[in-house]
Amino acid sequence: MTLNLESCDSLPPDEEPKLKYDRMGNDVQNILLKDAVSCISVHTKFICLGTQWGVIHLLDHEGNTVPISPDHNHKDLQAHAIAVNKISVDQNGDYIASCSDDGKVLVYGLYTNENTHNLTLGRVVKSVALDPHYFKSGSGRRFLTGDNKLTLYEKTFLNRLRSTVLCECEGYVQAICWHDRFVAWASEVGVRVYDLVARCSLGLIQWEKALNRSIEDFRCNLLWSAHNTLMIGWVDTVRICIIRKRSLIELQTRDVTEYLVDPVYTFQSDYFISGLGPFNDQLVLLGVPKEPDSETGKTQRPVLSVADYKDCEFCEVSTDSLNIRGYEEYSCNDYYLDMLIEESRFFIVSPKDIVIASPYDIDDRVSWLIDHGRYEKAITVLEEAGGRTSKHSVVTVGVQYLDHLLFEHLFEEAAILCARICKNDKVLWENQILKFAEVNQLRMVSAYVPRNPEQALSSHIYELIIYEYLKVDPVGLLKLVQEWNPALYKTGVIIKEVLEHLLTTEVDKNIYLEALALLYCYQKKYDKALTAYLKIQHKNVFKLITQYKMYSVIYDKILDLMNLDCDTAIPLLQSKEAKIPIEVVEEQLRNHDLYLFKYLDAYSKVEPNGHYHGKLVKLYAKYAREKLLPFLKCSDNYPIQEALDICHGNEFYPEMVFLLGRIGNTREALQIIIENLKDINQAINFCQEHNDRELWGDLIKQTVDKPECVTLLLKRIGNYVDPRILIQNIQQGCKIKDLKESLVKMMCDYHLQMSVQEACKVITLRNYFELHEKMIVNQQRGISVTDDFLCSVCQGRIIMRDLSNASDLVVYNCRHSFHIECLPNGIREGCSVCSAVKM
Repeated sequence: MTLNLESCDSLPPDEEPKLKYDRMGNDVQNILLKDAVSCISVHTKFICLGTQWGVIHLLDHEGNTVPISPDHNHKDLQAHAIAVNKISVDQNGDYIASCSDDGKVLVYGLYTNENTHNLTLGRVVKSVALDPHYFKSGSGRRFLTGDNKLTLYEKTFLNRLRSTVLCECEGYVQAICWHDRFVAWASEVGVRVYDLVARCSLGLIQWEKALNRSIEDFRCNLLWSAHNTLMIGWVDTVRICIIRKRSLIELQTRDVTEYLVDPVYTFQSDYFISGLGPFNDQLVLLGVPKEPDSETGKTQRPVLSVADYKDCEFCEVSTDSLNIRGYEEYSCNDYYLDMLIEESRFFIVSPKDIVIASPYDIDDRVSWLIDHGRYEKAITVLEEAGGRTSKHSVVTVGVQYLDHLLFEHLFEEAAILCARICKNDKVLWENQILKFAEVNQLRMVSAYVPRNPEQALSSHIYELIIYEYLKVDPVGLLKLVQEWNPALYKTGVIIKEVLEHLLTTEVDKNIYLEALALLYCYQKKYDKALTAYLKIQHKNVFKLITQYKMYSVIYDKILDLMNLDCDTAIPLLQSKEAKIPIEVVEEQLRNHDLYLFKYLDAYSKVEPNGHYHGKLVKLYAKYAREKLLPFLKCSDNYPIQEALDICHGNEFYPEMVFLLGRIGNTREALQIIIENLKDINQAINFCQEHNDRELWGDLIKQTVDKPECVTLLLKRIGNYVDPRILIQNIQQGCKIKDLKESLVKMMCDYHLQMSVQEACKVITLRNYFELHEKMIVNQQRGISVTDDFLCSVCQGRIIMRDLSNASDLVVYNCRHSFHIECLPNGIREGCSVCSAVKM
């Protein structure tokens, strides 16, 4: 049965609780209907409840009654006449001890009647404690009672029970807590710790007394939380003490006990303390608020607080206000806190209620996080735990979180979560994607759906996503078609949807057509893809043609390709793979001179056969005048007269000069240079290039009446013609600028030319006589004839060993040798072999 909790102000609403609460049910509810709890003792095996009517009940941890007698015939034990003050259980859970204001002390064996006691002390006994090792033979079977003194009972020789007063107390012994060799107890002045081995007190921990309240009115709560660690909670103060062994030096130099009590932590609480205990490295406090309820004036609900204290600061981590039955009528002394330290389970007891507080396990944490809308944290907790617990899994929580995000219209976050939880689960993917379809947000999840064909979902899922893009996001549609593997969906279905959509829309048609072209490519219908690309003027058409070698289908689409991108189309049309005849291209571009010009211009660079050079002259004249003259100079495959007419019609004088010079009409060319170009330097260069005396005469006649031209002629003509011709043609009275310098320059040039000619003549004659003399010397030099010499006619040896067969020889300077009788006409002036070679 889950307990109703209310968060205190100290716990933020989004702070995870440390503990969960369950009200103990089963048989304990029947007990509480008839009686009220006065004390409790929790053991790992069972729970002992003491009631106001002096009855002790034995229960399991779920609240079910367990037989208490060794013969299992009794379900409860009527131990006292009035309320049970304290119950103590040995470490093994074999014996229990109880005390009451009726003056009785009972030691009861759950499994045997041996070593049991029923003492009547005749005075109020507030506390009792069994030796933790009471169950062991040889332990002395010791126990302690606390009234107005602390008394130790132990078995002696012949099983007699001996009592020893350990301490006379101030008032009653409120509480006793026994651990190993140490016993702690509380009286009205404070808490003492006693060493049972050394039989001495380790000191008194005095408790401060407040002016408005007496510590006698509050129950002292003692607990050994660990080895040699004592926790004390009294009134509103917490002290944590360590039992420390003194050093050897201290023991030798001072008369002191072997151990001492060292209070290491002291804290003040906002509550009156009803119980305390350890919780991992933290502290759990059960308390009651000091101030009554402001509205009713009654006691407020008890509080269970978890706090940090190890850093010398008392800091509450979480605080839970408990809805205990009848809490308005109870004080802090009516509540008890006992625990199973190993399990971190806490039993909160009031007269009419028992609540069990236990740590949140992973399932509890996840449930709480889900209830508070913290799905992300819940998934993280599950992932750290391996992805699955007994109640929850990453998938189940993730699906809940996904539904929440979709409800909140957080579609992007929902899509990311979908990929996180679905992973490779195809069925889960499809179920969640359908949820996105319901809210028309398939676009959000499209980036995360599996795309690997091995993990692909049903094709219907991908088609749903594409269809949504088709309706609302054409750019996204195109991106999907570009990125997704066509094996994920049925391309025919998508093509049909796109075609139908194109019939009903006029917006973004080019984008839809581009997507359609890609889909046709996936179906290997490249002709349809080509048509779609050309329709939208998309440059992917060139890649399509090249990749799939669609050259045969573009014969009638050449103009469309040129309109799209002539710079890309021209190399494609001229590629060796295409093998498109130039006649086909020329026919397609006949009425589009600019495209034809660009094509033929490129064609002429790779195929210099000159077939279309005549047409190129006209196109160059129209679109690229700067290329015309270089083209005319480097080509011989155009009709010169036609080219001349074109240049004449366009008044391209430099080109006309070149063409006229080429056909030999140099006079007209010179006239154009002088009259139209008005460039005397070019005219002089032209005459120099053709080196025609008549042409020089024409130049002089046409320019001699122009003083500025005469100056240049005087400076430059001296190297080529007789200057007297120019001077004789200069008219009388003509004013020539820089005449003196020009004449000096002309005469120097002419004199230099004459000097060079004379020098060349002298050098030539000298070389002639030197070479002639050298030739004569060489020809008069003897020739060495050896056995290797053969007759060039009969191939016989020239030198004979047998002189009777010897004959006359003829040996030329070229080293060819002959028998004289082998020569057809006898001795000749020249070598017949060399003469034949020259012929």
